[in-house]
Amino acid sequence: MSPTLIQSRPDFAAIAAWIPAGASVLDLGCGDGSLLGYLKNERNVRGYGVEIDDANILHCIARGVNVIQSNLEDGLSGFETGAFDFVILSQTLQATRHTEKLVREMLRVGREGIVSFPNFGYWKARLQVLRGNMPVSDELPYQWYDTPNVHLCTLRDFEHLCHDLDVRILDQRVITNGREIALLPNLLGSTAVYRFRRNS
Repeated sequence: MSPTLIQSRPDFAAIAAWIPAGASVLDLGCGDGSLLGYLKNERNVRGYGVEIDDANILHCIARGVNVIQSNLEDGLSGFETGAFDFVILSQTLQATRHTEKLVREMLRVGREGIVSFPNFGYWKARLQVLRGNMPVSDELPYQWYDTPNVHLCTLRDFEHLCHDLDVRILDQRVITNGREIALLPNLLGSTAVYRFRRNS
């Protein structure tokens, strides 16, 4: 994975480390296809991206990434149960309106799910809220009035969601400035990456 890509999206390195060679992958909200393109070239994965933006669709096609234009809010009914080894939702969870439904659907069509999201519990975000402002950062680059984010959450919030949905967390990486955070991750981590599966 190129150094530039890792710098701009450090969660990609954590995600890629969990995907074995030859796996089947569905990348939801795949953007310009960077992650799926890397996994295809370096890990020989088979899979599809799902994206709504026209410009990103063209970037995916240019990268040779199989992409389907669709709105995630419409669900994943077009995909068969158990069709993929992994379903990825990177930096998109916070922009979905029906989060519980989407997580359930991820684990219907995939054996395991992987999500990454900005941690609203990060100390710099907390400090901005204490000062009376909504947080703006590299991970949350929008102003309150133009943000696509509708459900910001902390690490604990996501873990509670998994518990409520009877989802087992298999692994977790918490990152700040490209470095993994082990101590007080909900306070000191700016980006969270989780790997999970159904309990039953």
